[in-house]
Amino acid sequence: MKSDNRKERDHILDVDHLSMHFTTKKRGKTSVVKAVDDVSFYVERGETFGLVGESGCGKTTTGRTIIRLYDPTSGTVAFDGKEISGKMDKSLRKYITDNIAMIFQDPIASLNPRMTVQEIIAEGLKIRGVKDPEELHREVVAMLEHVGLQAEHASRYPHEFSGGQRQRIGIARSLVVKPSVIIADEPVSALDVSIQAQVINLFQDLQKERGLTYLFIAHDLSMIKHISDRVGVMYLGSLVELTTSDEIFDHPLHPYTQAMFSAIPLADPDLENSRHRIMLHGSIPSPVNLGPGCRFAGRCPYATQRCRQESPEIKEAAPGHSVA
Repeated sequence: MKSDNRKERDHILDVDHLSMHFTTKKRGKTSVVKAVDDVSFYVERGETFGLVGESGCGKTTTGRTIIRLYDPTSGTVAFDGKEISGKMDKSLRKYITDNIAMIFQDPIASLNPRMTVQEIIAEGLKIRGVKDPEELHREVVAMLEHVGLQAEHASRYPHEFSGGQRQRIGIARSLVVKPSVIIADEPVSALDVSIQAQVINLFQDLQKERGLTYLFIAHDLSMIKHISDRVGVMYLGSLVELTTSDEIFDHPLHPYTQAMFSAIPLADPDLENSRHRIMLHGSIPSPVNLGPGCRFAGRCPYATQRCRQESPEIKEAAPGHSVA
C-alpha cells in the first residue's frame, strides 16, 4: 500500500507497520509471542472494514491495540490524521475514548456485574459531562430500544439477561456516546441467527444515520461479505490479503484465503457436492519465537524452499488488491 494512494483517500484510521509482541517467561526462559507483526491497513471514513481470520490470528489483538488497551510494540496508529499510538496521557486518552469505541466479544466479562444496565450505558455519557438524570435515562432508554431491549431493562443487572441480551447491552453502551469509529469484535457471535440479522441491520442503519465507520472483526465469512466494503485477511499475526469485499470473494489470491473461502458451505446441494474443496495439511506453527520465512509455508501446497527462508511482503497484485 503506497503512501501517495493513501493521501488521495479520506482516511479516518491509518495503521502502519503495527506490531504487538508479548514477552513471557517460563522456567527462566524468555519467549516472545508475535500476536500482531508488521500489519498495515487504512479505513476510509464511513466504510466498514472487515478483519477476518481463524482463531488466534491476531485480529482481536489488532483491535485492542488500536484502541490502546495494549501499548503497541512498534508501528503507528493515526485517527483522522492524529497519531494515537504514542505516549499515553490524559488528553490522548480522552481523544481516543471520545472518537473510538469498542464492542467486545465476551458480553459477560465486559459488563460490570455490580452495576445496573442504566449505570453501565450511562457511564460514558457521565464522563462526557451529561449530568441531568432525566436526560441520562432518556438516552439510555432510547438506545436500549434501538438494540431490541425495553425501558424496563434499565433497572436490571447483567446476570438477569441471556448472553445475546448482554451483547446487545454492550452494543448500546458503545453506541450511546456517538463515536466516529466502532471496533466491533465478533459483535453478533453470541446471538441467535434471527437476532444477528436485526443487529447487523441496526449497525447499517446507524452507519447511515450517523456516518459511522466500523472495523468489523469476525470469523463468519458470510457476515463479513454482507457488511464489509473492504476486507483484510490475517494469518498468524500478519496481513496476507487486502481488497474489496466483492473482489476477495470472487478472486481470492492467497492460498490461505482460497482455502478458507472454499470451506464456506453452499445452499445448493448439487453445487456443494460437486465443488472443489481445498484441504490444508500440516499444523499451524506456534507464534512463540517464530523463525524466518512465510508463516503459511508449512500448510501451503505451493511452498518452495525460498518460502521457508524469506517472509513475503504484501504487494499490490492488481489495482486495489494487495497480497503477500
